[in-house]
Amino acid sequence: MLAKIRHRYKSWKTYKEALKKTHKFRYYVVDFVETILVALCIALFIKEFVIQVSVVPTGSMIPTLIGGKEGELNDRLFVSKFAYDFWEPERGDIVVFRSPNDDGKDYVKRLVGLPGETVEIKRGYVYINGKELILEGVDIQRDRDFYGPRVIEDSGYFMLGDNRSMSRDSRYWGFVNRDDIIGKALFTFWPFNRMKVLK
Repeated sequence: MLAKIRHRYKSWKTYKEALKKTHKFRYYVVDFVETILVALCIALFIKEFVIQVSVVPTGSMIPTLIGGKEGELNDRLFVSKFAYDFWEPERGDIVVFRSPNDDGKDYVKRLVGLPGETVEIKRGYVYINGKELILEGVDIQRDRDFYGPRVIEDSGYFMLGDNRSMSRDSRYWGFVNRDDIIGKALFTFWPFNRMKVLK
């Protein structure tokens, strides 16, 4: 297989060298088209397997991430699509995942509960296995919300928005399956005045 690819590559290179000597204009057209095709293949590979750009669609992650109505300056994120191929998702990660409602949207939330753990929420305070969860940089929002206790499924993760009073998350549609996780949000790059590395 590798020998066939090498042979075809050499044949293509020989053809281009001959074309350059005899038909310069045609050579430049072929070279231009080849460059565009290679660039498209690289871009598609990167988008599919390496990194994705995501827009924060709602205000559910305020103040960490800014989202809201269409047309406003919602944060744009670079999302590593391969991070979880090498490491397991960790508590506190900001994760992009496919909507559990199958509406074709990607959601951005903070991972707070791991497979096999028991999660409970009392008046806005989150408890994991009976201990209060305190995440650096996430403000505790007191409210009248109660949830659980519930044991997270083996392949499930419990996601919450940082702006819990305005977030539709695992409290409403349940656990996020490992297969639905797209990747880990690395940093915001737009708008420039809010550019930052995400922890």
